[in-house]
Amino acid sequence: MKKLLVIVFGLLVAGALTVSAAEGKKKEMTPEQQKLRKEMTEKYDANKDGKIDEQEAAKVSSEDKAKMKEANVRIGPGKKKKQ
Repeated sequence: MKKLLVIVFGLLVAGALTVSAAEGKKKEMTPEQQKLRKEMTEKYDANKDGKIDEQEAAKVSSEDKAKMKEANVRIGPGKKKKQ
């Protein structure tokens, strides 16, 4: 009986973890956030490739950083994953 309870509990925990991981996907940006991101990308994209690299991100002004932080908008290279 105890083994059955342990198995059922394990399956419930695994299911809950799967559901919470699926819900952790990125949220869609609002139109205002999309507009701000587009403006900032156009402003700081020196090589006009449509992306902000590390050198371009370093040139973002503190005022623009504050504006993006307030709007919960991020531009620039993402965090590098450890391999």
